[in-house]
Amino acid sequence: MNEKRYVVGLGEALWDVLPEGKKLGGAPANFAYHAGQFLGADNTIAVSALGEDKLAEETIESLEEHGLHYLMPRVPYPTGTVQVTLDDKGIPTYDIKENVAWDNIPLDSDIQTIARNCRAVCFGSLAQRNVVSRETIQRFLDLTPSDCLKIFDINLRQQFYTKEVIQESLRRCNVLKINDEELVVFGRMFGYPGLDMENKCWLILGKYNLDMLVLTCGTNGSYVFKPGEVSFQPTPKVEVADTVGAGDSFTGSFCASILNGKSLQEAHKTAVEVSAYVCTQNGAMPVIPERML
Repeated sequence: MNEKRYVVGLGEALWDVLPEGKKLGGAPANFAYHAGQFLGADNTIAVSALGEDKLAEETIESLEEHGLHYLMPRVPYPTGTVQVTLDDKGIPTYDIKENVAWDNIPLDSDIQTIARNCRAVCFGSLAQRNVVSRETIQRFLDLTPSDCLKIFDINLRQQFYTKEVIQESLRRCNVLKINDEELVVFGRMFGYPGLDMENKCWLILGKYNLDMLVLTCGTNGSYVFKPGEVSFQPTPKVEVADTVGAGDSFTGSFCASILNGKSLQEAHKTAVEVSAYVCTQNGAMPVIPERML
């Protein structure tokens, strides 16, 4: 019997402590939730680790409320939290607590089984800040089937990244997602700050033999680069509640659309519409209207 093939969000599981209260967040859960709205919740899973505390129980309750499958072993560290402050445009800044459960994701046999039956996985740099989770994530990626879509959503946060982590991740992924500010940091780090935005993207695409590179530029639109092809979509003008999770909803809906056989342009258009809608809602996991699915 064939094992079920999952779309996986891999990395940090945490609570965003927002001005109006705390909400379950973390890119992997957000990604899996939004991909699941397109692919069916039974086909997606968030992989991380939780503490042995009350917040872990609340995490499980919230995951189950959202209909989200999860594989999150319990470890003797606190469940992750992030203090989120929003500016007057709804743009968040983060204070990410250290030495928490998701820094210590164990590579157990269940996680290895998910890796071997993975259809697509999204991971970032943040959950690789600690050696335990970094080794688990890298080993997970090495165990995936050859046809697995491996999306590195670079997600540079505070000081929690290194050149080595980025290089190792680029070596293992086939899709890079990066925003315009991160691209500037990347250019400085890798020694080509003088190139314009598009040329940097083409250079990275070729250098790391990527299938696709997704560049988001906030209100200035977004691009998807593929060898011999580029897609541009303007950013819709919407009334912003907050932007928490908008990028993850973009990645989740883009990934799901590609897996559903949509063209690059169709997948890109869907991702832009979904992330714009998420910006109009509070929190990272609103239900996407039927018309967008």
